[in-house]
Amino acid sequence: MKRQIIFFILTLLTMGVIFGYSSRDSNESEEDSVGVGMFIGHIFVSEFDELSDKEQYEYAKKIDHPVRKTAHFTEYMILGLFVLGTLYPKQETKNKKSIISSGFIALLITAIYAGTDEFHQTFVPGRAGRLSDVLIDSSGALLGIFVVTLISLIRFKNKKKNEEKY
Repeated sequence: MKRQIIFFILTLLTMGVIFGYSSRDSNESEEDSVGVGMFIGHIFVSEFDELSDKEQYEYAKKIDHPVRKTAHFTEYMILGLFVLGTLYPKQETKNKKSIISSGFIALLITAIYAGTDEFHQTFVPGRAGRLSDVLIDSSGALLGIFVVTLISLIRFKNKKKNEEKY
């Protein structure tokens, strides 16, 4: 029960952060992602510091699209995991069906939130709601939820095998 409350709070906080970033107009959003692009340049491009300010900015703009899409994917993977943590069955009710259904419901909730978030963006100046972003968001959630669900099923199966031995 305590675990579920913690994951529920983390879910709400993550949804709030996503909503906050989605509420930023296109200029603020671009400024954020260009800043991340500059950071990436400093970390991963060996001669980045020798480039002129204009060249550094052009590099950051060049990788802007992948930076944004990676952010979408990652933030929804995290959200999906927090939703899954909220819904994950308690030890006494855990079985193969409850593990799979909690993963499916977590994915559904996360995908619905992604859709409502993109709809919300249609009201933000300079922003647009895109089905492709809902798909990217949902893919991030799917990956995180799938991996954790698969690991949980393997652990559950191994635990049952060990219990049958004794």
